[in-house]
Amino acid sequence: MANGQWFPPDWPERIRALADGTLTPVTPKRAATVMLLKDTDAGPAVHMLRRRASMAFAGGAYAYPGGGVDPRDDDHLVRWAGPTRAWWAGRLGVDESAAQAIVCAAVRETYEEAGVLLAGPDADSVVGDTTGADWEADRAALVARELSFADFLDRRGLVLRSDLLGAWTRWITPEFEARRYDTWFFVAALPEGQRTRNVSTEADRTVWIRPEDAAAAYDKGELLMMPPTIATLRQLVPCGSPAEALTAARERDLAPVLAQARLVGDEVVLSWPGHDEFTQHIPNGAAPA
Repeated sequence: MANGQWFPPDWPERIRALADGTLTPVTPKRAATVMLLKDTDAGPAVHMLRRRASMAFAGGAYAYPGGGVDPRDDDHLVRWAGPTRAWWAGRLGVDESAAQAIVCAAVRETYEEAGVLLAGPDADSVVGDTTGADWEADRAALVARELSFADFLDRRGLVLRSDLLGAWTRWITPEFEARRYDTWFFVAALPEGQRTRNVSTEADRTVWIRPEDAAAAYDKGELLMMPPTIATLRQLVPCGSPAEALTAARERDLAPVLAQARLVGDEVVLSWPGHDEFTQHIPNGAAPA
């Protein structure tokens, strides 16, 4: 393996089926993921999870906390602070209900998978330590979908701090994938007084790592990642602090990145527009390198 690029082994077969019309693309589900950043003496570091090797999809690959939208993220009016739902709708290119759901999913999943909560008693504060037994009980109830995020905030008298998030990029799972997600990537700074925990059932390791170090390890084949992950890491390298990343997020283009696959002679060419490093030439009957 020349680098840490990960591809599912069934992609070539599915790409050919899509090309010959025997595969119908599934509709992607909305999702959100958060690049959580903190300052260190060596520069900003990002929080990453390693997916368990037993996972059917991307086992062993490094990623950020995140996941799919809970239908209740749409249906309940979430206690809210920061830019309005209308503002987020314009920024994300969706309607207001979907905007709430995506932002809510970003905050909820960060709490579920990293124990970090981007919420506070009011628009000017953030909760501190969230490691107590009562917090853990609520986090587990959220994971089990026994508790909606709106009800969680109501019970604790908290508001979601949407101003602590910066929308960074948007990637859509290729049309030939069996499980597809329309994923918005966000940046956020680790709130003062909080710390990350390895609480995700899908991860067997968590790290704080400088984006440039993670990218270098990927280039050496030491860290396994999917294209969106390494692409966003490279984009974070110029940012000298979490605050710089949040500022840079305001000008980021959120046009979705979607892989393209085409048959050229006796091979499949797989590419991501604007990301030439991921282009693959796959001979008939072979899996990606």
